[in-house]
Amino acid sequence: MRCSMAGGTSSIRRHPSQSDCPILPCRRSDLATPKSKLWKLEKHTEGKHLVLRGYLDAWLPILGLHGGRILFLDGFAGPGEYAGGELGSPIIALEAYLDHAAQKQMKAQVVFLFVEGDKKRFEHLEALVEAKRPKLPEKCKVNVVHGIFDDHMASLFKYLDKNEKQMAPAFVMVDPFGVKGTPMSAIEGVLKNPRCEVYVSFMYEAINRWKNAPEFEPHLDALFGTTEWRDGRGIDNAGERKAFFYALFEKQLRSGGAKHVIRFELYNGNRLVYAIFFATKNLVGADRMKYAIWRAAPGGAFEFRGGNGAQLELGMESPSFEPLKAALLEKLAGKGLVGIGKVLDFVSSDATDYHRNQVKKNALVPLEQAGLLEADESTRKRKRTYPDGTKVRFLSAPK
Repeated sequence: MRCSMAGGTSSIRRHPSQSDCPILPCRRSDLATPKSKLWKLEKHTEGKHLVLRGYLDAWLPILGLHGGRILFLDGFAGPGEYAGGELGSPIIALEAYLDHAAQKQMKAQVVFLFVEGDKKRFEHLEALVEAKRPKLPEKCKVNVVHGIFDDHMASLFKYLDKNEKQMAPAFVMVDPFGVKGTPMSAIEGVLKNPRCEVYVSFMYEAINRWKNAPEFEPHLDALFGTTEWRDGRGIDNAGERKAFFYALFEKQLRSGGAKHVIRFELYNGNRLVYAIFFATKNLVGADRMKYAIWRAAPGGAFEFRGGNGAQLELGMESPSFEPLKAALLEKLAGKGLVGIGKVLDFVSSDATDYHRNQVKKNALVPLEQAGLLEADESTRKRKRTYPDGTKVRFLSAPK
């Protein structure tokens, strides 16, 4: 799946931001899972990082080419690398900026804020960042904070409210080891701002494991921002129970300000490791995230499953586009002539697991060949092409 970020044709406005915002102190974290400072990089984590890098390659120039300030915030930053020397998410994000072909053209101040609660990991990350500071352009600021994500965000929101400011356009990564310290209130605080997005690791197996433990009820209340999750404890069917928790978390993200919620799952064999929820107000952002997911797993190195039924199962050599064709027919058949822009916007949205670059070749051409799509020939010059301005009609399959 792929996604870019900044609204379709709308211009990017410079928002007021905390130009004088201090790095707010936070209390120490006593959460240290796993126990070691560095640990082995797992394949599913590598897949998540490939998606992250792919998305940032699009996000940075889309917002960075304009003025103002943009923010990348990693709320559970870790030590910055793994036991084998592989890069962690904060360094991946920093190098995405430093290595970007458009970096010198970016006018925005780019701020990286890495929050880590474990003292040894914080110090390790700080040393890695210090080694890169000589390479940082003046318009790039990097802050490494020893603290807890939800405390830091609460302090930041308090500061912004007090000074009647908005958060700068931001990509906020929330990647905990379990279910503690990731309240929906913090995510909502991000999403209420105009151009802010969140990339959340939803640790379903931990939720399922601790759902009946009384001591975890407050953490799960905070995670979902409601006590409604408790209704899921009585669902015996495992698939239905997971679907209930996913749907509730998505509902809460939408209530918090997200217009599009992209979900994909990462598997280790047949075992679900975790799900990623990406929440944004922006259609282009939704599409660019889906694009990044598809690009991360073109040949089976990782297994991703999307959020729209059986539409996306990457890890296969030849993914099927039949669900894309079916989704287009279900949505648009019998609606008369529609512009190609409307077709592409539907696919770009969170209604499908596909991205707009896949539509014409993999869906429109075969549907037209099958007699399920007609084009207004006055709106195009060549058969089976769909340039801007093309109008098409989707037909229902004969019964």
